[in-house]
Amino acid sequence: MQMKSVILRESGLPKPYASSRPLSVETVDLAPPGNLEVLVKIKAAGVCHSDLSAINGDRPRPLPVALGHEASGIVEEIGPGVDTVKVGDHVVMSFLPICGHCDYCAGGRASLCEPGYRANAAGTLLNGSKHIRLRGYDINHHSGVSAFSEYAVVSAHSVVKITKDVDVTMAALFGCAVMTGVGAVVNTCGVKPGQSVAVIGLGGVGLSAVLGAVASGASEIIAIDLMPEKLELAKALGATRTFLATTPDVIGEVKEATRGGVDYAIEMAGSSKAFETAYGITRRGGTTATAGLANVNTKFEISPLPLVGEERVIKGSYMGSCVPSRDVPRYIDLFLKGRLPVERLLSSTGPLEEINEAFDRLDRGEVIRHLLVP
Repeated sequence: MQMKSVILRESGLPKPYASSRPLSVETVDLAPPGNLEVLVKIKAAGVCHSDLSAINGDRPRPLPVALGHEASGIVEEIGPGVDTVKVGDHVVMSFLPICGHCDYCAGGRASLCEPGYRANAAGTLLNGSKHIRLRGYDINHHSGVSAFSEYAVVSAHSVVKITKDVDVTMAALFGCAVMTGVGAVVNTCGVKPGQSVAVIGLGGVGLSAVLGAVASGASEIIAIDLMPEKLELAKALGATRTFLATTPDVIGEVKEATRGGVDYAIEMAGSSKAFETAYGITRRGGTTATAGLANVNTKFEISPLPLVGEERVIKGSYMGSCVPSRDVPRYIDLFLKGRLPVERLLSSTGPLEEINEAFDRLDRGEVIRHLLVP
């Protein structure tokens, strides 16, 4: 079949993207689903900093690539061997296909799935196949999803069936922002009621972490960002204190306000400065976690002495340390019960044709989450 899809051919083009046009909407050929694969009609796809990192070159991807990884849709066709979903099911995409049988999956750490990681790095689906072609040439898949398209053929291991009680368009936010942000709080850090949490970087993922901290019963929730309007939104979502990241002694001010620092400081900005702030405001015996995707060449230096003398912990969090088939339905259930007001993260919607302008707005910090609606 033929469909419209957003293609990135060259990364690192100058800003604004509305002028340099790194992304183009092309009519491509999409092969039908094969063994253990499904065809999904995309209902919405989120514009995320993970996509931006491919566009600006921070995280190189095999090119050309059909972008998009945070999405929801409706199953239109299933290939042989698929028994987890059926035609008509509503689904949320997982941007890492979960094989279910490697050492990491068997050990409950699906976010580290080794076959899934290799497939994503190679620009293929989980079984190594490619289904998108443009004028006779293969186009790489992005995170096994390629959601900035009208349709997607994905591995059955890349979709999670969800209840039809939730709006299928809104459900796209659970595919990355909510899964990563809430998961970082609940899974990676294991925040307990009464503990203190700081979130540095208030995009869609960071504000989802704020929501996760509220839902977890954190007694103190610190929000830090460069933009005052994002701090206001964080406060409306439940943050107890907010600080501008540009404050000359933001680390000192946070430590004073929290009597020595927070139990968990979670960096979501993808910068060494933000991680330095997170590490600096973590109390003795506390945990500094990062889910920010920094440039591959970014470095951060610390002395190992505090790790020993203060029993400090540094943790990475990928995909919120989630098991998507377990956690996405749980988070949607919390949303339906009013405990995760995810709708507050949605800034705007628009067509595929406005993709370059949408990433300019994201890069300038003007939106939390913009959804493309093919």
